[in-house]
Amino acid sequence: MPQLALVTVLYKSNTVLPDFFKSLSIQTFKQYHLYLIDNSPSVETNELIATLVKAHSIQAFTHIKNPENYGVAKGNNQGIELALQDNSDFVLLLNNDIDFTQPFLLDELLSHACNKKQQIVIPKILYYGTRKIWMAGGEFIHYKGTSVTTGDEQEDGEAYNQEGYVNYAPTCFMLISKKVFDTIGLMDEKYFVYYDDNDFIIRAINNGFKIYFLPSLEVFHKVSFSTGGHESLFSIYYLNRNRIYFIRKNYAFPLKQIAISHALLTKGIRCIISYNKDKRATLIRGFKDGFAMSFN
Repeated sequence: MPQLALVTVLYKSNTVLPDFFKSLSIQTFKQYHLYLIDNSPSVETNELIATLVKAHSIQAFTHIKNPENYGVAKGNNQGIELALQDNSDFVLLLNNDIDFTQPFLLDELLSHACNKKQQIVIPKILYYGTRKIWMAGGEFIHYKGTSVTTGDEQEDGEAYNQEGYVNYAPTCFMLISKKVFDTIGLMDEKYFVYYDDNDFIIRAINNGFKIYFLPSLEVFHKVSFSTGGHESLFSIYYLNRNRIYFIRKNYAFPLKQIAISHALLTKGIRCIISYNKDKRATLIRGFKDGFAMSFN
């Protein structure tokens, strides 16, 4: 039987953990190890996890308590490294602000990956409490240096039920084989948050791996606002810094110049039209830092 590791990064996650553990508890597949990488540890979180683990009979888990917020990329890497050290064959990266009610979900993901030799497998993801699509695959828009998810905010339907390969998906619920990590390495921790999954996926695709979409499997996403939304100063900085870094790192001439020009022009216009002084300064700082970042 293949060894499965579940890796989730916590950041002020107490309100969503009860549903997360409940979702795990109903799974028919039990032979996994859960790695909880905690970027905001507290006495309350420790007690909550201890209670939930006992209540839902989680058989194997590791709770890593970081001294500060290391970010999503490094948090994922901590869990992945532990999983590989423990000889896991597959790692499921998953958010904890999610809910899944299909008891066979882990079984089906793993069975498909093993029986059909798929190295990366994803389910359909919907907005929590609705039948609206959050993600049914996706694609890179290379000339912009960005990506989009398929079907966002659209009602679920036949158009989003086509099983097969997709060109992009975020890593918020993604089964990945050990072979992928052995080939391309881990996530680039310089991103901290945002574009870390873009970078990981484009490296995987460039090395011949494919993403397989299984729409019969469903996960519901409680869209997180822990970063304050995309118009917060935090998000303006990291989204724009990391976009420039991603383009510089992964694209060659002339696509690199096209994507950078698009980013600077479109965000520059928005800066002039709608940003206040603080947002303008944050955007400019993000761009400058994105150009200054090294790839080593």
